[in-house]
Amino acid sequence: MATRSSHPALSNADSFATGSADLLLLIGRILLGQLFLLAGWGNLTNVAGATAYFNSLGLPAADMMPYLVGLLEVLLGLALVLGVATRYAAIAAFLFVLATTVIAHRYWTYPAAQQVAQYNSFLKNLAIMGGALYVLAFGAGRFSVDASLAKK
Repeated sequence: MATRSSHPALSNADSFATGSADLLLLIGRILLGQLFLLAGWGNLTNVAGATAYFNSLGLPAADMMPYLVGLLEVLLGLALVLGVATRYAAIAAFLFVLATTVIAHRYWTYPAAQQVAQYNSFLKNLAIMGGALYVLAFGAGRFSVDASLAKK
């Protein structure tokens, strides 16, 4: 069934998106979740480097942060990829990335030589937060643990 669009030229994209929504939600969840999985795994496998980074940010208990942050990121990533408690994972991901943005990517406080990299990280985090809000709004879709559990 074709979707009515604001312009006839857009109706093909609308039809594709509507007809492929569950697959697109799965791909989006995998891409978003993979980011958290890889970042978390990086913290857990490079504890010394992660601790040094957390120390440079002036965070308390920097020696524990790689484990706490790494575990949280891995759990969020798995929840998003598998579609388990997906909307709660999206809220947690949004809040986690908001906190990391406020703590670590205030690009305007960095020396000029580091501002471009920090600005890019700031923008990336805004996009991740946007993605988390989309997951919150649209849920996991049919290809998820949430959908399987809802059938029971």
